[in-house]
Amino acid sequence: MPPVLILAAGRGERMRPLTDVCPKPLLAAGGRTLIDRQLSRLAAGGIRRVVINHAHLGGMLEAAVGDGSRWGLRVDWSREGTALETAGGIAKALALLGDEPFVVVSGDIHTDYDFSRLEAVAKDIARDPGRRAAHFVLVDNPPYHPGGDMGLEGDLVRRAGPLLTYANIAVFHPALFAGIAPGTHLKLFPWAYRFVDEGRVTGERFTGTWENLGTPAQLADLDRRLKP
Repeated sequence: MPPVLILAAGRGERMRPLTDVCPKPLLAAGGRTLIDRQLSRLAAGGIRRVVINHAHLGGMLEAAVGDGSRWGLRVDWSREGTALETAGGIAKALALLGDEPFVVVSGDIHTDYDFSRLEAVAKDIARDPGRRAAHFVLVDNPPYHPGGDMGLEGDLVRRAGPLLTYANIAVFHPALFAGIAPGTHLKLFPWAYRFVDEGRVTGERFTGTWENLGTPAQLADLDRRLKP
């Protein structure tokens, strides 16, 4: 299985005041923290190596997760100090991820996505990154993002409709980020659209459980639904 980078460096501005004293992945729903649920899901999908980046209150996150052994994982840490945004954070973590394709997932999503299905995707990207350099998981547009982000034409991601929402789950070849100097502040989009326009990004539509937890109200609603 490919390694996974969990993006956890964001300040979580919309989740304030909860994130004033707690990093977003340590917020709880249904009696378990978001990072606990996510690491359990990754382990169930056969993942064994995880890198987590952090900035805001990162020491609390490291103390809670440790080396990942309680989940059967090996966890390494990419410490940013100041959050570098998504693409910048990925570029900084490359040395910990290795030379093969890797999975990237945001630390603030709740999903039952089966990560084991990305093993074959990563192997195909490794065989010919010039043809296929990335893979995006897309979901139906949630009420707070009705316009969507990208569409699918067969298994190719396109910037044309009908549009779906990027699920913050992807596989990338590390060569895509080789030109970004460590320490650069750079968002993943619109930067990554160049690879979509080149026809080198495949995708899939996921219709299972998926939620991007951005506000205290969304977290409270999930907490109510997950309580036994």
